[in-house]
Amino acid sequence: MLLVISPAKSLDFETPAKTEKFDQPPFLDESEELVEQLKALEPSALSSLMSISEKLAVLNSNRFLAWQRPFTPENSKQA
Repeated sequence: MLLVISPAKSLDFETPAKTEKFDQPPFLDESEELVEQLKALEPSALSSLMSISEKLAVLNSNRFLAWQRPFTPENSKQA
């Protein structure tokens, strides 16, 4: 199986969501397994793995480290 991960350059948690409806993403268990592996990588390794700048790798490393379940309206936002 091939998987493509595309890092977001910006996330807007300031603008209120346009709906109060939210649900849990599919493949959450699989996502958690992947994130746990990514948490172990240094930003330089993420930069190489994802072909992204060091600055974006640091940003995403911090995002992976902050990733935790359960997802609620207080700690996450709808796409």
